[in-house]
Amino acid sequence: MPFMKGDWGQAAARAARFVRRTLRDEWHSIVVEPVRQLVRRGLSGVVLAFVAAFGVIFFHGIAQHPFGRRTVWHLGGVTADLPLWLSLLRTPVSLYVPALDLPVWAGITQLFLAFALAELALGRGRTLAVAYLTTLAGTMTARVMVALGPGWWGFGLPPEAGRILDTGPSAAVVGLFTYLAVVRRAPVVFTLTGGSMVWESIAVPNLAGREHLIAVAAAIVLGLLHGRRLPVPARLVERLGTPPVPPRSDPPVHRPGPPRHPVPSFRLP
Repeated sequence: MPFMKGDWGQAAARAARFVRRTLRDEWHSIVVEPVRQLVRRGLSGVVLAFVAAFGVIFFHGIAQHPFGRRTVWHLGGVTADLPLWLSLLRTPVSLYVPALDLPVWAGITQLFLAFALAELALGRGRTLAVAYLTTLAGTMTARVMVALGPGWWGFGLPPEAGRILDTGPSAAVVGLFTYLAVVRRAPVVFTLTGGSMVWESIAVPNLAGREHLIAVAAAIVLGLLHGRRLPVPARLVERLGTPPVPPRSDPPVHRPGPPRHPVPSFRLP
């Protein structure tokens, strides 16, 4: 049965109410609540964001000189052809090493905003964990792509890609925005972040675009696992076939019993 004018009007009104409610909830969860935390805690609530921004500025300033550029490379330069132990050692510092061919000040603004919102909404520990794990996921996946070589339905990469510098802080920024959007149920932020990464990988099919997509996927998985605790010890105990250790109980409470009467004893003379 075709829709009448009234039906189309009611559907449009419902859609408008849904969009308005979604935008209002997302505005409160992504912007209003972190701003309240900032007013309550002051600048101490965004210490991690200041450290990340100043770290990028510091390494960018050093990299403007030839000797400083080599120093920055030896401290935080990560490529897929490096030994695995050296890549893992340099990955934490690579979060502060920007790409030299990109506008650094626009990247610093995005970096500060991502770390500030995540630190106020999630805390410092979780923010650092998400930033590091999403960056590490992109770095390790790039090594797998180069190791596979060309082909593999477009997943593999030629050996020349192993000498390209890692994405630096951009993967952490993408991961933090995606994780925050999944945890706070913000579809607009999620669409802007994930959609921009998909468009980047299509428009400029390079290693950085693929690493950004991997960072988005890793952040989605971490966001879906947010607040869940996997019973790893219980499964391990079941596989080993040993009974679990019973929990400790409180010490027994002494309860007085019935009164005891002394039994008379006879002594021989």
